[in-house]
Amino acid sequence: MKVARLAGREWTPAMSESVGRLDPDAPGDYRELAGLLANEWVARPPAFIGLAGGQGAGKSTLGRLIASACAGRGMRVCVLSLDDFYFPLSVRRRLALRVHPLLETRGPPGTHDLANCREIMKQVRSLGSGEALELPVFDKGLDDRRGSRRVRGPFDAVLLEGWCVGAAPESDDRLETPINSLERTRDADQVWRRFVNQKLAGSYAATWRMLDYLIFLRVPDMAAVRRWRLQQESERPENQRLGAAEVDRFVQHFERTTLAMNRELLPRADLAVELAEDHSIAGMAFRGHHESKTT
Repeated sequence: MKVARLAGREWTPAMSESVGRLDPDAPGDYRELAGLLANEWVARPPAFIGLAGGQGAGKSTLGRLIASACAGRGMRVCVLSLDDFYFPLSVRRRLALRVHPLLETRGPPGTHDLANCREIMKQVRSLGSGEALELPVFDKGLDDRRGSRRVRGPFDAVLLEGWCVGAAPESDDRLETPINSLERTRDADQVWRRFVNQKLAGSYAATWRMLDYLIFLRVPDMAAVRRWRLQQESERPENQRLGAAEVDRFVQHFERTTLAMNRELLPRADLAVELAEDHSIAGMAFRGHHESKTT
């Protein structure tokens, strides 16, 4: 199988059986990767897993497949989305007034409730048999929180997927030069990007330190991110879709951190996955043996 070959791993009958039970409509590369990871973790699953990658990289799809593949091997994985921990719109509007107008737009570091995220991760991992927990839900169409969903324990692992999972702050000198029109026209004084950087060094870093295992889906470039994000928009209700110009403007909020992750996250990821222009897996590498921080 392609993914096992790229990873230098042997493809086993158990992996074939696991992949055969996964959603046949999902990308074949991602199904294979999910089966490979379930096989890697079957003896000793990491307690907290991070799944990172630029917008449109397929994190939600892969997270769902990983949970299904692990279930087939007797492991229960609870998938959490970083998106569900966005601050409510009212909070982001207060941030916009107090700190910088760009903070009303969800997505960049500084717009998530990371204290709540860390607490939920711990609570999910400690659930006993049959114990339930309500998890927050964010509605992107409303651009606000909407209700909750219930999960029941126990879980062997918690997987947190999100575009900036694992991202680190940049050096001060890198912040000085704007990288796109949004930064040039809306953040000329660097207040917004320095606030984002400060948050990456603080509450975001504290959250990433909880992770025992990090998977990074590396996008080819920002053009691919824009193209994939526009494809995602076509799947949303027509009255909630963003057009090409709106997607381009929205993606600029994420550009600096996405590019920094592409430069710096590969050596730190336990599994680095290179994505091709057609969204397929072009390469991958494991970074040493995983040692759980929770045992």
